[in-house]
Formats: sequence, C-alpha cells, structure tokens
Amino acid sequence: PETTMAQSLDYHMNKALNGPYNYICQAGGKQIRGKLFKAFNHWLNVSEEVMSVISEIAEMLHNSSLIIDDIEDSSELRRGVPVAHHVFGLPLSLNSACYMYFKALDTALRLPDSRVPRVFTDQMLVLHRGQGLDLYWRDTYTCPTLEQYQEMVRMKTGGLFGLGIRLMCLFSGDCGAARETDLLRMADLLGVFFQVRDDFANLMSEEYHDNKSFCEDLTEGKYSYPIVWAIQNCPDDDQISSVLRQRTRDVEVKKFCVRHLRSLGALDHTVQFLRQLEAQLMQLLDSLSPDNALLRELVLELAKLYANA
Repeated sequence: PETTMAQSLDYHMNKALNGPYNYICQAGGKQIRGKLFKAFNHWLNVSEEVMSVISEIAEMLHNSSLIIDDIEDSSELRRGVPVAHHVFGLPLSLNSACYMYFKALDTALRLPDSRVPRVFTDQMLVLHRGQGLDLYWRDTYTCPTLEQYQEMVRMKTGGLFGLGIRLMCLFSGDCGAARETDLLRMADLLGVFFQVRDDFANLMSEEYHDNKSFCEDLTEGKYSYPIVWAIQNCPDDDQISSVLRQRTRDVEVKKFCVRHLRSLGALDHTVQFLRQLEAQLMQLLDSLSPDNALLRELVLELAKLYANA
C-alpha cells in the first residue's frame, strides 16, 4: 500500500507541477533562442554537452515566463491554443511556472563553475525589472519615451539572451572580456529587434492573427513601439491613447486603431526603425566575423515579416 501511495503522490505531483508547463511546451514555438545560442556558439565553441544544458535552461525559463506573461496580460490565446491558466486555472499555472524557474536554477547548478548562480540571478533580476516597467507603464497609463521603451526591452527581452551568452562565455576558451562585451551588445540589439518586430507583427501580421487574438496588444493596453511613437510624435492626437485605455475586444475599433496608426505614420516609422536595427545587426556581425551564416540567416528570416511593408 505504501508503494501505491507513493506512486499516487508522484502522479499527483507530476500533474500539479508539470501539467501547465507541458501544455505550453506542446503548443510548439519558434525555438528562436536555441537557434540563436547555436549561432553565437560559432564564436564561442562551447562543448555540445554544456550547450545542451544552457539551451534547456533558456527554454525552461522562456516557457515558464510565457505562462506568467499570459496571466499578467489577461491573454486568451497562446500559440493558437487557449492560455494555460484558462485550462488549468490561475493558481496551478502560477505555481507550475514558478516551480520551473527553480527547476531551471537547479539545472544551472549542474554546470561546473561557481559563477553560474551569480550570472543566473543577475539576468533574472534584469528580466523582471524590464517586465515590471512594462506592466507599470501599462497599468498607470504612463507612456514612456522611445528611449525608455528600448531600455525596458533590453532588460525584458535581452535578459534571457544575455543569460545564455554569459553562461556560454564561462565555458568558452574563446571569450575574453572584450569579446563578451561585443556579444552582449549584439544580444541587446537582437532583443530590441525581436520585440519591435513582435510589436509590428501583433498589429499587422496575418500569421500572428491566427496564433494570437487579433491585435492583442491593443486589448492589453500595451505601450508597444508603434503606439509609443504615435503618442510621442503626435501629442495633439488623443485617439490612440483613448483606444488603449478602453482595453477593447471590439475588432472594428482595433481595425480603426491600426488604420489610424498607419495614417499618423507610426507603422511606416516602425518598419524604418526595424530596417535600421537590421543594418546595425549586420554591421556588428561583420565586425565580429562575417562568416557567421547561422546568425545572418536568422536575422534575414525574421526580416521577411516587414520586407514588403
């Protein structure tokens, strides 16, 4: 009976702790972080064994953060399926995501370097600072400047990229202080590029509309890059701010808002900014070493989204 009891307890624990997390993983994803770290390893030559652990840590943290993001954003869909907390409930989903954060730390502690906990903690603090700013601006109706927005993104999106790269540098024989600084600069730039592209996609991309509810950033009341640009550059226009405050689910109102953003020049400017970021990435890539085909291909693949915009 004791064995049966233990099996039963393990079964319940597995369901309780892993159910929401496994659900979000099964919904798939772009695996961009894995591709990104593989591309950076062109420069760092970290062993496959260590790379496997670092990729596992990054995926755990990323997928867990999606569960928490969806709770914080009151989202309805993620990767084309209902969000985890709509399937498993808010308490179990939150506990599962937090548990996986610590599982990621537990996995990181397998890496044989005493600096690992410091790097892990630093980058998780950075990530949460960025997320905190994003939520604070949204919930207090405070529109940041474009510079503040980019700094927030460097923390929020670049935090996880930075974690992977800093861990890789600990186990690379080819990473001096100057090289690490250059690679972290690249990670910051990629973080901004990824997020601004995501902001644009949320408003414009048909593929995105199939995978997330239509223009979800407007329903959330999020100060995304095109919104910040419009509010800061067209101070006499209060229509965008007003729509954002409504937290609307009305598709016609959201279509109106996208048309209005276009008429103000916000969408054209966002594409222009994405092209500038792409050019900066290519320039930095060439200065580090022009033969990193993996990273070049990844950036060009992501750039297809706005190529004809």
